[in-house]
Parts: sequence; C-alpha cells; structure tokens
Amino acid sequence: MTTYVQVSTATAAREEAVELAKGAVKERLAAGSQIVGPVVSVFWHLGEFGEGEEWRLTLTTTADRYPALEAYLLENHPWDNPEVIATQIVSGAARCLEWIGGSVGPKS
Repeated sequence: MTTYVQVSTATAAREEAVELAKGAVKERLAAGSQIVGPVVSVFWHLGEFGEGEEWRLTLTTTADRYPALEAYLLENHPWDNPEVIATQIVSGAARCLEWIGGSVGPKS
C-alpha cells in the first residue's frame, strides 16, 4: 500500500515559493502544491527570537518520493537551513490519493 505525505516549508517571498513549487511539480516530485501567505511566523533562529512574514508552501507526494523532494527543496531553497517537514496523510479520498500516486515518479 502506498503511503502519502504532505510536505511543508516556507519562504520570505511569494515568488520564491512559486518557483520551488513549479520545480517540484515539473520534476514529478510532488503532485501539486498550494501557497498561502503571507503568514506571520514566530521562531527561534541562531539563538535569537524572531518574528516575520513568510509564504507557506505545502506539497503532496508519496513517501517513496519524499527523499527526492526533500533533496530538491534543500538544494533550491533560498535559505541555508529551511524547515522542511513531512506529515503522513492518514486518510483521503481514493481518487485524490490515486491522483497523487499517478502524478509523481520518474518523468515519462
């Protein structure tokens, strides 16, 4: 049985999030992506408390494709140490999950 995941990260600018999403989907690392923002973020970074606006990027993929998606995000992200988190999708509409599975994988 295929396991599906939703992956999230954030960027400082909308255009950066769009470019990351386009690359991931074109490379068939993610079936699709949504970008929301700006959102307010409160965090610790390099030992200091911070607050700022970010653009939240969410991508859907399979657990098998996650390592390649993570590598892509880390290599292409404008930040040196971006948050990249995968959450397992425990349930979903069958046709949606089939779409995810059929959309990711090696380019044909």
